[in-house]
Amino acid sequence: MTENNEKLLIDVGSTYFKLSTVDNIEQHFRDFNRDILDDLRNKCGDTIARFEKDDVFICSSANGGLSTLIIGVTHSFSLKYAINIAFNSGINIIDTILFQDIGEYSVPSDLVDVVIIVGGVDSHSGLFSEELYQYLGQLRYSNAVFVGSSQDAKKLQENVEDLVVLPNIIDDRLHIVEEHLKLYLTNLYQQDIEGKEDIKNLYQITSNQIFSTPYIVNRALPHIESRVSVANPFILLDIGGATTDIHYSKDLVDENIVTENEYDRLVFKRLGVYKSRQSLVLAAQSNEFVYELLMHLGVTENIYNEDSEKATRILMQLAIFLVLYKMSPRGEAYISLKLLAINSIVLTGGITKVLTVEDIQTIIAFFYRKILTSDHNPVAVLDSNYDIWTLGTKV
Repeated sequence: MTENNEKLLIDVGSTYFKLSTVDNIEQHFRDFNRDILDDLRNKCGDTIARFEKDDVFICSSANGGLSTLIIGVTHSFSLKYAINIAFNSGINIIDTILFQDIGEYSVPSDLVDVVIIVGGVDSHSGLFSEELYQYLGQLRYSNAVFVGSSQDAKKLQENVEDLVVLPNIIDDRLHIVEEHLKLYLTNLYQQDIEGKEDIKNLYQITSNQIFSTPYIVNRALPHIESRVSVANPFILLDIGGATTDIHYSKDLVDENIVTENEYDRLVFKRLGVYKSRQSLVLAAQSNEFVYELLMHLGVTENIYNEDSEKATRILMQLAIFLVLYKMSPRGEAYISLKLLAINSIVLTGGITKVLTVEDIQTIIAFFYRKILTSDHNPVAVLDSNYDIWTLGTKV
C-alpha cells in the first residue's frame, strides 16, 4: 500500500495522457514512436515509481470506440431498444437494418466491430430466414451477438459462425432488458481499448481494471455538484483528439427508455481535433451554417489548412458547434435534446486548456441564435482541473 493511501490516476487519450496525484496534475503529448507504457515511464517514471500497483487507476479513450450494425425485426421495439443500449454503451452505430427489407441494404465495405441481431419476444419463433445468413456472409465483422427470441437462438447459432447468444432485450411485456447486452458491449469496448492501443501493457503498473474514459466521466455526473459549480439541467461535452462525447440527463430527452442510469452518453467517433481532424473538417465543410460561423469568428476556410494554435482553437470551437447541431432538431443524431431547457454546458478534457469561457460562450450564443432562433444562453463551465475525471475514478 502506498504511503498515506495516496492514489495515482492516469488517463490515456488518443493524443495525450495525464496523471493526477493528490497535489498535482501533469499532462503530456503522446510520443507515437513509443509504446504507451514506455512513453509514460519516460516522461513520468519518477511519479509512477512512488505507487504500488493497487493504488494506480487507469482509464483510456485512446481507440475511439467500436462500430456496430444492428439488424432488427421492428422499428418500434427491437431496433429501438438495441439502438438505445448500443448508444449508451459508447458504441458507434454505422447503420440499422429492418430485417424484412434486408435485401435493399448495401453491405458496408469497412470492418464492423460487432453485429447485433434482435427481434421477437421469447414466445415467438421463425423470425429470421436465409436472407439474414446471405447478408452476413458478405459482411466483414469481428463479433456477432443475438439478443432476440430464445426460440430462434439455436437455428441462428447453427448458421452464424461464432455467434454469441444473450438473453432477449425484450421481455414478454415488451419492456427493455438492457443489462446483458450492455455488459457484453461494455466488455467488448474494454477489450478493444486494451488490445489495439497496447493498453494491456499498463497492467504492469496497475492491478485494477482499466476502464474507458467515457464510462468514468459518466459515473461522476450524479456527484458533479460536489466539484463543479453547475446550474441544472446541464450537458457535458468532452472534446478529444479522436472523439467527442456528450453526456446528458435522461430528462432532457422526450423518449428515453433506459431505466438504470440517470445520465446517458453518446460518442461521436469521428469528431476530434487531432486524430480525427480531417473528419471534423469534412463535417464542418458540409454544414451549411459553418461558413457564417467562421466569418463570425473572423477567419476563413483557409484556417483548415493551417497548423497553428489558432487553427486548433477554431477547430475546437467548431467541434462544440457541430455536436450541439447534431443534438438539435436539425441534426441527424439518434436523439434530440431539449437544448432550450439546459442552463449549463460543462466542458472537460484537453479543450479546457486551450479555450476560454469567452471562446465557448461565443459559440453557444451563435448556435442558439442561428439554429434555435433563441436568446437563451446557457452558461459555459470549464472543468479546467479535471475534477470530473478524478471524481469518476473514486465514486
